[in-house]
Amino acid sequence: MARRLEERMARYGKEHKEATRQRITETAGRRLKRDGIDGSGVATLMADAGLTNGAFYAHFDSKDDLVATVVADQLRGQREWLSSLATDRAGVERIVREYLSPAHRDNPGEGCPSAALLDEIGRCPDATKQAYTDGVLAFIDDIAAQLAPHDPESARMTVLSAYALMVGTMQLARALADPKLSDQLLEQGIQNALTVLNT
Repeated sequence: MARRLEERMARYGKEHKEATRQRITETAGRRLKRDGIDGSGVATLMADAGLTNGAFYAHFDSKDDLVATVVADQLRGQREWLSSLATDRAGVERIVREYLSPAHRDNPGEGCPSAALLDEIGRCPDATKQAYTDGVLAFIDDIAAQLAPHDPESARMTVLSAYALMVGTMQLARALADPKLSDQLLEQGIQNALTVLNT
């Protein structure tokens, strides 16, 4: 009986630890996309999760480890979003329109990790770059499979180019002080991305 109680306590401890790690990852994802990697210290990230600084190292080896985990988790979430929208070319167009929308522009904490963090990811350690590369290519390959179901590889670079266009458009739209110009840029970006994807 004592052994069963110990096993239950160990399982609860492991499940609790995994749930806490996921909570840190999710809240850190929103904060990093709003304030940037350099603009978000460990103390702030842990406070967002309702935890103290001291608990951080029970879940992550370093801030770099957390960032790589967040990047992978955010891109996994983006793939789930994709799967809820795209089953054909019409779904891909919907993705482009939702991605290049004022709602996405105005809510970076809830949006795409690429548009929010790409410039900083380029300066991160290799583990973070690899997590990003793996996650973004999985996302790209999912879209390519919608556009060219019989030969997704043939559409990979086209989709990657369109995605780069969309990310850059979103970054610039967020940086512009003129809201009307920003809206116009988003609309033009939609047309540009759809043109690339339809070639």
